[in-house]
Amino acid sequence: MFGLDGKTVLVTGASGGIGGATVRQLVAAGADVVAGGRSVDALAALAASTGCRTLPFDLESEDSIRGAVGDLDLYGLVNCGGFGGEIATPMETDISVFDKVIAVNARGALLVTKYASRSMIRLGRGGSIVNVSSQASLVALSGHISYGSSKAALDNITRVSALELGRYDIRVNSVNPTVIMTPMSAWYWGRPEVGDPLLSAMPLGRWATEDEIAAPIVFLLGDGASMITGVSLPIDGGFTAC
Repeated sequence: MFGLDGKTVLVTGASGGIGGATVRQLVAAGADVVAGGRSVDALAALAASTGCRTLPFDLESEDSIRGAVGDLDLYGLVNCGGFGGEIATPMETDISVFDKVIAVNARGALLVTKYASRSMIRLGRGGSIVNVSSQASLVALSGHISYGSSKAALDNITRVSALELGRYDIRVNSVNPTVIMTPMSAWYWGRPEVGDPLLSAMPLGRWATEDEIAAPIVFLLGDGASMITGVSLPIDGGFTAC
């Protein structure tokens, strides 16, 4: 249905919720999935349950990325690796945390795109890249100065990459999810004074699930999205439309 049978797709951040869901859906769609991340144990568990291949590397190291990705024959890439950083205002932010958030979410994604796109160009078969961004890049969210800035940078990486790689029939898009209520996010968004205003402004009025983010990612990788590139797609229950 997606035209991904036998095509090799690298998913970074594969040990996380969205990354893991994306790996599972891509495997179900017939893709040859390479799961990337830093945790060898988490990747091994994912491989045991899905049959994907694994590729540990560090998103903060160009040498690590070059060594892992440089020789891969790729059709697709999902830049899902990320770091949340801190909840802080511009007046309070720890600039070292800001630097790390930018290093992982924007710089890391650009570096993986750099080496993955070289592979796609070398093979001459086109390709598709999907960057996992956030609604925090599209609207201002309190406390999200670091995370929102990194994802806004990622959205621009998406647009410029789409412009530069289109001549090679390589499409580049991003998805911009709302909150997924995991234990990691519940400490903040689970507070009624924080989460309730967002939900009340969202037409669908509920949090997203990992699978609801993974499904559009798989669509954007596949043949059904063959004329879509340079898009930042909100997956946010209508929040940014209001």
